[in-house]
Amino acid sequence: MKMRIKLVGGLMLATVSVMLLGSCVSDKDSSGLEYMPDMYRSPAIEPYVDYGEVRNQQNEDMKMTQSAMTPPHGTIPYFGTDAEEVALMLSWNIDPFDQFKTTHGLVGYNFSKENTYETEALLMTVNPLKLTAENSEELFANGKKIYTANCAHCHGAKGDGNGPMMETGVYVGVPNYADKTQLSDGQIFYSIYYGKGSMGSHASIVNKKEIWTLVHYIRRFQDSAYGSVTDGVLNSDDTAEPAEEEEVAGVDPEEVN
Repeated sequence: MKMRIKLVGGLMLATVSVMLLGSCVSDKDSSGLEYMPDMYRSPAIEPYVDYGEVRNQQNEDMKMTQSAMTPPHGTIPYFGTDAEEVALMLSWNIDPFDQFKTTHGLVGYNFSKENTYETEALLMTVNPLKLTAENSEELFANGKKIYTANCAHCHGAKGDGNGPMMETGVYVGVPNYADKTQLSDGQIFYSIYYGKGSMGSHASIVNKKEIWTLVHYIRRFQDSAYGSVTDGVLNSDDTAEPAEEEEVAGVDPEEVN
């Protein structure tokens, strides 16, 4: 009996010793070997993980399930420390029309009871992404990439509304940008951000800076000289001085943009 107790005790002591010594490693920053990692390092649900394939293992049931969800409305990602860049990317203060909940399937937004597409604040909104002689070439190069990837299939490479989707007859009624010179910068942004007509919202596809880049790019369809630089001088209506506060019919410029 005593021999059995000594044997069991010896085995337990040996097991504990192995575990203690095995957890010791030369790296002073290491927490040692983990025998039951799931007990204190539980797998977390990550927002941008494809759960159809985790650690090279296929999950057939999750392959067609959306796992990357749109962040809650008002969520502000980290955009660095450049004040202008941060201001450009913050939540927009002009809400979509209440009917967009049914016509465009928008969810998670604050909605307005009035048709905000025609409000004075939107009509007076000027593109906050400043176009300069120094950034013009790069801005339009980026604009072309964004437009080609997200817009040209319907609006056409020339912005004339004759994209491949139109030529197949799948969609009709895509406008020619050359006929939309009366639209304000804000209205173009609004149409891309929230959707307009048959076009759905692109807010989850392109960020605000990319949309304002598109607004500049679209202006070139309306005026081929827009944004061009001659002898270091920029050709753009955007170089005009902003209207004084009293000329904006009481609209606070801080609220407009």
